[in-house]
Amino acid sequence: MTSVPKTPKTPRTDEVRVPRLTGLMAVDAREAAAKHGVLLAAPDRPDFHLAVVDYVVRQYPTPGVWIPRDAVVTVWFELGPDDTGGAGVREPRRPKPPDGGLHRETAEPGPEEVGAVW
Repeated sequence: MTSVPKTPKTPRTDEVRVPRLTGLMAVDAREAAAKHGVLLAAPDRPDFHLAVVDYVVRQYPTPGVWIPRDAVVTVWFELGPDDTGGAGVREPRRPKPPDGGLHRETAEPGPEEVGAVW
């Protein structure tokens, strides 16, 4: 009995390999998808066609899988600091915010301050 070596799957002409989109900015992910013949969907970004600097953090199907040409690859983006996503503006803030965190905690009035007569 002779063994037949396994050969990698030969794609049909109407199939394309899913590109790696994770780590790309939205604008670059759209370009890579178009170049590889797949469409993109972003369920967490209704304005995906306007997104530019948001980074792809997850995708499905995974990179390297063969799918039909013009099939949809779903991508998800990182959330920004306000949980709405987006990178926001990265300009320096002037004047700088005050030191001490969000709010400095003030001391509770002690017994010497309660009912004090001046």
